[in-house]
Amino acid sequence: MENAITVTNVSKVYKLYDKPIDRLKEALNPLHREYHKKFYALNDLSFQVKKGETVGIIGTNGSGKSTILKIITGVLLPTRGEVKVDGVISALLELGAGFNSEYTGIENIYMNGTMMGFSRKQMDAKLSDILEFADIGDFVYQPVKTYSSGMFVRLAFALAINVEPEILIVDEALSVGDVFFQSKCYRRMEEIRKNGTTILMVTHDMGSIIKYCDKVVLLNKGNFVAQGTPGHMVDLYKKILANQMDSLKEELEEMNDFSGEKEKEAQGFHGRLMKESLTINASRTEYGDGRAEIYDLGLFDQRGNLTNLLLKGEEFTIKEKIRFAAPVRTPIFTYTIKDKKGTDLSGTNTMFEGTDIKPVKAGDEYEVSFTQRMTLQGGEYLLSMSCTGFEQGEHVVYHRLYDVANITVISNKNTVGVFDMESRVEAVKTEKQEHKNE
Repeated sequence: MENAITVTNVSKVYKLYDKPIDRLKEALNPLHREYHKKFYALNDLSFQVKKGETVGIIGTNGSGKSTILKIITGVLLPTRGEVKVDGVISALLELGAGFNSEYTGIENIYMNGTMMGFSRKQMDAKLSDILEFADIGDFVYQPVKTYSSGMFVRLAFALAINVEPEILIVDEALSVGDVFFQSKCYRRMEEIRKNGTTILMVTHDMGSIIKYCDKVVLLNKGNFVAQGTPGHMVDLYKKILANQMDSLKEELEEMNDFSGEKEKEAQGFHGRLMKESLTINASRTEYGDGRAEIYDLGLFDQRGNLTNLLLKGEEFTIKEKIRFAAPVRTPIFTYTIKDKKGTDLSGTNTMFEGTDIKPVKAGDEYEVSFTQRMTLQGGEYLLSMSCTGFEQGEHVVYHRLYDVANITVISNKNTVGVFDMESRVEAVKTEKQEHKNE
């Protein structure tokens, strides 16, 4: 399969000056003294996108995602390296790129079409499809400077996706539109993907990355980190977000180790903690009286993989390992799942479930598993867990971990609200009843 995009050893370096006058001093200095510091927006980046592939680029803010898209589309020139593109590109970069705010929507459509190499006659044939998709009514005859951000992205995306591009490049622009328009855009992207269009996308929506991408490139601070399957790359990305750089380094070493020994070790753990394979929140809150310690935890999908990524509709298991430093008469083991705002969405504990836990003594250890079906909608959630109990009618916390890990739920079908009620739908056409006058 041929490459649609080939990026080879690309670097983009900016000169940063402490004071504006330093730029002039540097230009006039006869000894060519430098007054600037070098900032690498991209540092020796290489990857390929094959024709017909959908590839995602992910990374934290400032990792160089938008910069490489601008270089690929010709908006920026690289300081070093080379980019080869085989195909006609249609790009939807940051809001406003390629549009003249003084022109009307119609005028911008024709202007951008000309820039992409289409004739007036060809754009005439595409115009009705573009306007129907954008669905902004008579505003197409108004200057785009009067548009809301939502109207702007509707028109920009309608243009980008309806010119039958060989390569479509999308940079976060869909985050501006409303949820219904986003859904419409993703359906259209799925259509052109099936027709062989190459898609390169940047987004912070990990659900979209996993659902639509064949491959993902992970960047961090301008550097290439890894590329691979969407689920694996998102797991690595979560480690970067949680500042688990040592764990990330170990995993990258495992990925690049072909002796077979590391793979065997990873499969059998060999004494490793479960949490070493998860993204753990470095800023978690924890407290308790010290009589118990949740020293390890795991999150397993239906296939038994340790992961922060779960599929909606499948079974998953939460495990926690607890070590006791003192006797406890009736310990209770718990977990809670919250949304990003801190609202409790679901959870249970061994008391609610009627699990009989015998009195424990110092040195005892327990492994507790909670297995259930994931019915939460696709999105980002936070996991908390604890070991508690009741003594003389008072609630006592032995150890509690608040927001200890994230859970990313991937869904092919979201319904209204927080949970999917898993409705069974039946629609039967009924015969029309004719009423005759007696």
